[in-house]
Amino acid sequence: MQCELCGAPIHGPSKTVQVEGAELCVCIKCAKYGKEIQQSRRGGAPVRRPGVPAASTPQPRRRPRDVFDLIEGEIVDDYAERIRAAREEKEWSTLDLAHATKEREILIKKIEKGDLIPEDAVRRKLERALGIKLIDSAADETEVRGGGRMATTVGDVISFKKIRK
Repeated sequence: MQCELCGAPIHGPSKTVQVEGAELCVCIKCAKYGKEIQQSRRGGAPVRRPGVPAASTPQPRRRPRDVFDLIEGEIVDDYAERIRAAREEKEWSTLDLAHATKEREILIKKIEKGDLIPEDAVRRKLERALGIKLIDSAADETEVRGGGRMATTVGDVISFKKIRK
């Protein structure tokens, strides 16, 4: 058996210690670098403390949540006017729009005043209820601009050099 900290062969009894949250089976010399976990008297297996995961039990790795994955595009600058105009075109009051979107009337009023930028869920409800678009996406901008010159990116240079070699 080898020490999981220094890699030296363990002669004699090994110790189970907790180092930075990980449980390691170490030699007597390396035991001082961690906090010793109590051994049960029967089998010598470490006693588990609640809330401390076992090092041998693989924990499912979660992908860190990236806020930029959730962003669909930027909300337009004149969102308040667009919402008000679309609501008035349908001849709805703010209360009617609130019922259609299942949101509070005060929220609709604040959004129409421009005091509050709607969250994504509310924005989608407003878009569906009024039949409008409130976000500017990169795809829309390229369609509007038309066939302009494409700039060379770093990715283009890297792939070009790979082909050249």
